[in-house]
Amino acid sequence: MLTRRMFCAAGFVAVGLGLSPPSFLRAADASAQTFVSSIYEAYKGKDAKGIMLDKDADIRRYFEPGLAALIVKDRKAAARRKDVPTLDGDPFVDSQDWDISDVSIDIADKATGKATATVKFRNADTPTTVVLDLVKIKNDWRIDDITWQHDGKPETLRGLFRH
Repeated sequence: MLTRRMFCAAGFVAVGLGLSPPSFLRAADASAQTFVSSIYEAYKGKDAKGIMLDKDADIRRYFEPGLAALIVKDRKAAARRKDVPTLDGDPFVDSQDWDISDVSIDIADKATGKATATVKFRNADTPTTVVLDLVKIKNDWRIDDITWQHDGKPETLRGLFRH
């Protein structure tokens, strides 16, 4: 089984010989990995606070502008109605409560400036998979959509706002 260290060594050898790194080394953009890892680090541990999305700026920090606008607009409309917003749980862990462990993140390029992060973890001993569609805006990654599994069927964050 090849390890990440072996992949890096192969990349250094290729670059040292004046060759392009193998495609499997280019597939996972390190900054996308860092972006997603930073999100899930906030959920690990006994006293984890998660990512607060209670301010518009926080929402825009993590989500693509169009999706961020949908979330902000829905929250403001719900507040005017004195109702719960459409997104009433934590989108990163697909739950209102969490006890996250065993996090693994796999990043795969979809196209230039687009990637998919498949995040697997245990939430209170329940295996969970969350798929983040990522888009690069200038030099930063943002979430373009999130897919969860509910009753064996995929459901997306953008799909919540289509109802």
